[in-house]
Amino acid sequence: MTTAAQPLAATLRSSRGPLDLLRDYAQLTKIRVTTLVVVTAWCGFYFGEHKAGLPVMTMKLLWSLTGIGMVSAGTACMNEIVERKSDALMRRTAMRPMVTRSMSVGHALAVWAVLTIGGAALLALKLNPLTGLLTLLTAASYLLVYTPLKKVSPLCTFVGAFPGAMPGVLGWVAARGKLEYEALVLFAIVFFWQFPHFHSIALLYRDDYARAGIRMLPVVESDGRSTARQILMYGAALLPTTLAPTMLGMAGLPYFIGASILGVALFYFCARIWSECEPPSTARSRVLARSLLKATVTYLPLLFALMMLNSAA
Repeated sequence: MTTAAQPLAATLRSSRGPLDLLRDYAQLTKIRVTTLVVVTAWCGFYFGEHKAGLPVMTMKLLWSLTGIGMVSAGTACMNEIVERKSDALMRRTAMRPMVTRSMSVGHALAVWAVLTIGGAALLALKLNPLTGLLTLLTAASYLLVYTPLKKVSPLCTFVGAFPGAMPGVLGWVAARGKLEYEALVLFAIVFFWQFPHFHSIALLYRDDYARAGIRMLPVVESDGRSTARQILMYGAALLPTTLAPTMLGMAGLPYFIGASILGVALFYFCARIWSECEPPSTARSRVLARSLLKATVTYLPLLFALMMLNSAA
């Protein structure tokens, strides 16, 4: 396998220090994605404990977020091991440690095993077996179903949205020890949010995905209409879904108003993609996709922060 990154491998290995290893670990575990998973799980845990009238800043919270974060990081690690050949063909992933060979596959496998087994065991022993089981099943569905499907069909985005929407549910189950309808609301919010988010990434990096043979929707269609339609459809479904916490007593009127404003703002960016409906190969499509991507990564943390703050009022 020959890539633009590989000629640097020998240099990288010969001049490495502790900070370089930390950077490798951060990339291997997709630290930004893992952080978002932990924050979303925190929201689910918060509402689970809040419903029971229990204090939410406890060791139980620490065990929950640590265990869920460990399994999420382990899943990211295995994903990079499995997809290292595809990653070598994409500019945005060409400097990952599995591609540059700054970390061996054996080392990465050891990290995966420690994080995944350790995280699941921590959840099962310190909290409840259901949380440990659901966390492992989420990881398995991501690695065994979504990851290989990316090479087969654009349905991968829909399938991957199921494990992607689980962190809030896992946090809830960690707190409550059982599944309840409030957890499904948190699931639905993240499920619908993922389509504008991941389709914007796929539009922005369409050429990368095409080189790697990853069949995201913008790769397999030339006019962008199906992608724009899905962005608009799921963006529209997201707005009423985010209002459900007020209806269920999870949050109050300030959240309802704030969620409405955030939802309309995000829908504006979704609607721009639909109204202009540029072919994915154009520069204008990438400009619109970048704007939507920025909107989605701002939207979700603000929404959950508002939900949590209002429930505590």
